[in-house]
Amino acid sequence: MLHVEGENMLNIQTDSRKIRPGDTFVAVRCEVNDGHKYIESAIEKGATKIVVEHQDKDYGVETLVVPDTRKYITEYLHTHYHSYLSEMNLIGITGTNGKTTTAYLIYEAFNKLGIKCGYIGTIGFYLKEKVMSLPNTSVDICDTYDLIMRAYDQGYRTLVMEVSSHALANHRLEGIDYQMTLFTNLTEDHLDFHKTMENYAKAKQQLFKQLRPHGCAIINGDDDYKEYFILDQNQTIRYGFAKNCDYQIVKYQMNNVQTVFTYCHLGQENMVCIKMLGKYNIYNALLAIVVLKENGITDEQISEVFKTLSCPPGRMDTVVFGTNSIIVDYAHTPDALQKIIETVRPITKGHLYTVFGCTGDRERKKRPIMSKIATTLSDYVIMTSDDPHNEDMSQIINDMTQGLEQKNYEVIVDRGDAIEKGISLLEENDTLLVLGKGHEEVIIVGNRRIPFNDKEFIQKCVQKRAINN
Repeated sequence: MLHVEGENMLNIQTDSRKIRPGDTFVAVRCEVNDGHKYIESAIEKGATKIVVEHQDKDYGVETLVVPDTRKYITEYLHTHYHSYLSEMNLIGITGTNGKTTTAYLIYEAFNKLGIKCGYIGTIGFYLKEKVMSLPNTSVDICDTYDLIMRAYDQGYRTLVMEVSSHALANHRLEGIDYQMTLFTNLTEDHLDFHKTMENYAKAKQQLFKQLRPHGCAIINGDDDYKEYFILDQNQTIRYGFAKNCDYQIVKYQMNNVQTVFTYCHLGQENMVCIKMLGKYNIYNALLAIVVLKENGITDEQISEVFKTLSCPPGRMDTVVFGTNSIIVDYAHTPDALQKIIETVRPITKGHLYTVFGCTGDRERKKRPIMSKIATTLSDYVIMTSDDPHNEDMSQIINDMTQGLEQKNYEVIVDRGDAIEKGISLLEENDTLLVLGKGHEEVIIVGNRRIPFNDKEFIQKCVQKRAINN
């Protein structure tokens, strides 16, 4: 099979914008749209065959009517590409927090150990380096196959993929089976979509039903929702602090630049040093270690390679400003917000400031919870915009400040102005946390995508202040 690098590699699409002359267009209904509305657009772009659930007229091209177009595309892709995917060591990772960091550690470690490994997830599509950004953590099923086949054609046989609950709930990854499935944790998030934590857990559980017969599921043995992911038909490995974990964390210590921890496996203790901070990053690192160990990597190799690994873009991403630290992080849930503040608090000699916002058109219930955590654990907080989408900013801010007892905060809606104010507060040995967007390169307001990257903006501010001083 020959493909042209940089172009769509499939001759079948569910996105009419990606149709090339001679392609087949499948009109799929999804959570936010209906592909049947774009049939004529697909034909104009050159589609010579369409697959639909109902035919309203003669479209002038070959037309196949099926009961379920989602099922059709799933079965088509499985039939035509499963033989290639079965050759690959596909690693799927799900959970509320830690997916990106863990997946990136796995990706980096394998490549530094000489094993070609690709990555698909929140921060983009990576092979030897970043190939492109992606619109979602888990993209459409055709795009997923397209990315996997790009990796395959370039000689990659190991691929780590972040898998979102939305993708699983909406059957966007059906037909793909995995050699390893990983679970990080489950905390409150996306309840505007899932409604209950049980529904949220069951959506993520689907990944573990797509494990290959001789694959293994690797589960956080300390998480309250772990039983949802321990399925009778799977070989399951547990990691964490609990005594019944197959990979057990026995001790750790942390300073302001690194964390050293010891884990026990099969009665043998191993010490690892990581250039990351926080107890939550010990979980992320250990999960990556389990994947490496179960793929035959030795303790010595793991110890050496982990000395060279770092967080992915937008995760504990630090800009030094004199004696101060400005940390950019993707933390956008109550649990993640609390964990990062609690991590940097003990290593901050001066004041701790936090800039954060809450996404529009998403779960409103968590907004005051996040504000309470931020104002309780920080010396001062600046509340700002995140991605408002189509929601009025005044509604978002009202939710964020509802019932707040602490008064150590102010509201600056413009994210750039809020960050600049945070930087202006820094004196000696202070820490400024800029949370919520991490690696992201735009702010979404309605239909507009306004270019903005937290770290780049911070670097410009710091450089400007250095010149002025």
